[in-house]
Amino acid sequence: MSAPAASATTPIQPAAPYLPLTRPTIDEETIAGVAEVLRSGWITSGPNVKALEAKLSEYCGGRPVRVFNSGTCTMEIALRIAGVGPGHEVITTPLSWVATSNVILEVGAKPVFVDIDPVTRNIDLSRIEAAITPATRAIIPVDLAGLPVDRDRLYAIAKKHNLRVVEDAAQSLGSTWNGKRIGAIGDFVSVSFHPNKNVTTIEGGCLIMNTEAEAKLAEQYRLQGVVRTGFDGMEVELVGGKFNLTDVAARVGLGQLPRLDEFNAKRRELARAYFELFDRPAARSLGLQLPVADFVQTNWHMFQVVLPEGFALKRAEVMAQMHAAGIGTGVHYPAIHLFKIYRKLGWKDGDFPIAEKVCRSILTLPLFPTMTRADAARVVDALTAILTPHVQP
Repeated sequence: MSAPAASATTPIQPAAPYLPLTRPTIDEETIAGVAEVLRSGWITSGPNVKALEAKLSEYCGGRPVRVFNSGTCTMEIALRIAGVGPGHEVITTPLSWVATSNVILEVGAKPVFVDIDPVTRNIDLSRIEAAITPATRAIIPVDLAGLPVDRDRLYAIAKKHNLRVVEDAAQSLGSTWNGKRIGAIGDFVSVSFHPNKNVTTIEGGCLIMNTEAEAKLAEQYRLQGVVRTGFDGMEVELVGGKFNLTDVAARVGLGQLPRLDEFNAKRRELARAYFELFDRPAARSLGLQLPVADFVQTNWHMFQVVLPEGFALKRAEVMAQMHAAGIGTGVHYPAIHLFKIYRKLGWKDGDFPIAEKVCRSILTLPLFPTMTRADAARVVDALTAILTPHVQP
């Protein structure tokens, strides 16, 4: 039974423990393994890092994989390996975490945004070729919420124009394209292991590459550009950073990776529940735009709805009332090109109307493996009660 409607001024009172937007699942064996690493005295990059890289490489069909302390530096390093720098342009989407375009600025290149597809909310591949110039060197597509960008069309465009691709697959570990795992195909593939991702190393990420030569270069960028030989030989050939992952974090990843399929199966189950719950008459009447109902290729990293425009109740008020009801929500994401740093580069309101409309109204709902169907029903009931008084007749 749906919860009774609440007025805009009377918050719903929580009747159960707070339901967060997301929560990592870390088992006792992993926790014990972390304690072993701490007792070993080898807590920075070491044998667990090597072991995690080997397991990730196996997962990605034998491709070279290196782990890092974030899924941001991985994209920056991929661009550097690809030779992208000052005077170059990189095409990407305005609907992503701002890191996706910040890394382009970090290497001295110019981000060139392309509007999104209104259904998938991923970059609109049909608009990419119009944005290509002689300065274009790469494309950074994003698999928003784990829904994969059409890899066939993407790589056909890249091949035609001789462009590198840095897949921002931060959210799509465990997703597939035409039966092949994301990461097992393509050019550079960047994955995040942030705590809100489908598997975590607390903080961290990995870069999947094409050759051992690229992997060696990534290792140099990962740790100050240093190359060691023998017991005391050291050379520095390029400017690197401090991007290495600790063995403590890697041990968490080693406990998480074998459970990826289990986690994603539960996420799919919860996503199905959301679709069923939103198909009830009271919820249907809200006019929400639901995500693409893909239960084959998507890992269901997030479940996002788009609120109808024109409600007197703004998104922030909806989020506040959901919070009062004991339910966390999120915004993924504000439009990148409308942040001040990008406005200074010339971007403005109206440049990408589809992305701007979605970004104004998108709302991320709780989704994580230890949730239950009852939790999902609680979310939908609360959202229905909050929005129903504001539905346009």
